[in-house]
Amino acid sequence: MQSVSVWEETVIIPTYNIGDSEKNPMFLEKRVYQGSSGVVYPHAVIEKIEDTKEDKAYQALFLENKYLKIMVLPELGGRIQMAYDKVRQRHFVYYNQVIKPALVGLTGPWISGGIEFNWPQHHRPSTFEPVDFTLEHHEDGSKTIWVSEVERMFSTKGMAGFTLHPDKAYLEIKGVLYNRTNLPQTFLWWANPAVKVNDDYQSVFPPDVYAVFDHGKRDVSSFPIATGTYYKIDYSPGTDISGYKNIPVPTSYMAIKSKYDFMGGYENDTQAGLLHVANHHVSPGKKQWTWGNGEFGYAWDRNLTDEDGPYIELMTGVFTDNQPDFSWIMPNEERRFVQYFMPYSHIGQVKNATKEAAVNLEVKENTIRLMAYTTTEEHQARIQLKYDDELIFEKIVDLSPADTFDELVYFSCVDIEKLHYRVLNQEGKELVSYVPETRKEVTLPEPAMAAKAPTEVENNEQLFLTGQHIEQYRHATYLATDYYQEALRRDEKDIRCNNAMGGWYYKRGKFSEAKPYFEKAIQTQTARNPNPYDSEAYYNLGLCLKQLDENEAAYEVFYKATWSAAWQDVAFLELAKLAAMKQEWEVALELVSDSLYRNWKGHNARHLKVALLRKLGKTKDALALIKESIQFDKFSMGCLFEDYLLSDATEQEEKLQAFKKLMRGNVHTYLEYTADYLQAGMYQEAQQLLKVYLDEAQEPYPIVYYFLAF
Repeated sequence: MQSVSVWEETVIIPTYNIGDSEKNPMFLEKRVYQGSSGVVYPHAVIEKIEDTKEDKAYQALFLENKYLKIMVLPELGGRIQMAYDKVRQRHFVYYNQVIKPALVGLTGPWISGGIEFNWPQHHRPSTFEPVDFTLEHHEDGSKTIWVSEVERMFSTKGMAGFTLHPDKAYLEIKGVLYNRTNLPQTFLWWANPAVKVNDDYQSVFPPDVYAVFDHGKRDVSSFPIATGTYYKIDYSPGTDISGYKNIPVPTSYMAIKSKYDFMGGYENDTQAGLLHVANHHVSPGKKQWTWGNGEFGYAWDRNLTDEDGPYIELMTGVFTDNQPDFSWIMPNEERRFVQYFMPYSHIGQVKNATKEAAVNLEVKENTIRLMAYTTTEEHQARIQLKYDDELIFEKIVDLSPADTFDELVYFSCVDIEKLHYRVLNQEGKELVSYVPETRKEVTLPEPAMAAKAPTEVENNEQLFLTGQHIEQYRHATYLATDYYQEALRRDEKDIRCNNAMGGWYYKRGKFSEAKPYFEKAIQTQTARNPNPYDSEAYYNLGLCLKQLDENEAAYEVFYKATWSAAWQDVAFLELAKLAAMKQEWEVALELVSDSLYRNWKGHNARHLKVALLRKLGKTKDALALIKESIQFDKFSMGCLFEDYLLSDATEQEEKLQAFKKLMRGNVHTYLEYTADYLQAGMYQEAQQLLKVYLDEAQEPYPIVYYFLAF
């Protein structure tokens, strides 16, 4: 078994530097960006790119095995800058050899190439900023680079683990998203791999994709042959828009729902390409973007690189299939998913793929061409083709990333849907299979329609759903409150719209204005049913009362919120914080344990429980919980700080330095975890944490002193 290497290294990359950020905050309330809100606050905006380049040193992280070599740049958003196929001696992801930003990003600078990870919106607000990182070694010989960030706009946490396995020609990416806040948040996740293109490049979507959408599903086209007008280009009587050369202007398209787990692209001239594989139930998003094969596109290529030429993006969405297409993540909720990226070669337009193998099947008159590629060495693999349950071809072969299968079967096929093509390993396990589908006459879906004016909406149900959609999709110009208020004008007792209006005021710090809406929602809910089906309004009222320093009343309504399973873990967590504020450590421990019974992985609850165990002198239990928590979250900064607080004199300095290295002096991360302590009334710990930051900060962030004064 070949080993995997992981290491840190300083690399020199020619770089066009960026200017200083604007000192004044930008409140871009009505700005539209990528189909949703372009608000940037509290991020600073940068509006200057230098015209000359200079060599610049970057801290790079590398993974390498027998087949692949990967380079990650944690200083630039944790992006994969290079992904190299050692078998074909080619970059299977577009390798931009210069850092040449353009003002494309939400806050300004953005660079092309590699794989960018867009979260919690597109493009990632911090795409040009550094992230936390650490390296991990596994017992099976695999190695992982982890990157992490607690983003500033919504205080959600995103982590990605890049893993290479021994003898596997794919890159595994584990994504972990966590809502650290006590309110529901929205997010999307798109991995954004770029690929080098020319006139022979073709995107590879699954065979059941017959239509593609524009951003926000505003327009629709048939696929792969477009026959109408799309992005103001007339493609009639029929143009293959899977080919880069055929799209003359900047164009996005996102696939209609597919039952397949893959997408990719292929260089027909070099016979090599890129595949992405992920569970389509979790990762439905499949997108191509191009600047266009025309003068405008060529100009943008020159803006973003000096010598590496044109590219397209083959984006892959998790919990999303369009841009913007946000999903909800609830308070204290964690989401996990896995994506695989891999090179492949010599099998053309893939018809199906798994992380183990990819196949293509082409039928022409009396011949069937079978092709197969595997991501590891498969000795005595079985290639099998059946027609209506009759075995018409079988062959035992050795396959590997360097040795693909390509053979003609002479057979007159009347109905291709009766074919069943399979690749099995030596033990008989199916690696991949494919049953062809004939293209039937289909009706293209209708594009999305703009929302009606509030007074024109037919009923309160649609008023609430429209308002919720505007909030969920972070609409830049429509106001959700226009729809909620119209509903309340028609029926002042509407439960959902009262709750929504209260939430809108709460998020803006207007707690006194929010409170009556939550109370009205509860009053309506409990008029007949003192134990309502859903307790969200109780939970929200508890948050509101806590902010108004009405803690005894908050305690009561939080407890009522625990009667509903949907809000049980976060309500118990808030109860534990209230008990901790009164230094009722035993009560708080019981309550936070109840939260963890409901949501075992709750990051914030784990940190609080460790702190409570320390307060109660239960050091052994606290250390055991820290060890367990770090197993699935290498960036559990609260638990790691508690580990430092619990350590004896011989270990304390070593643990403090390790903590500082992981925090990398990022004041915003320090403030996030300080706030966790403050919410539980643990002011001494909050002060200790901020002093760790101040001890190494050359120019301390002024807000740190505000927190200390508080």
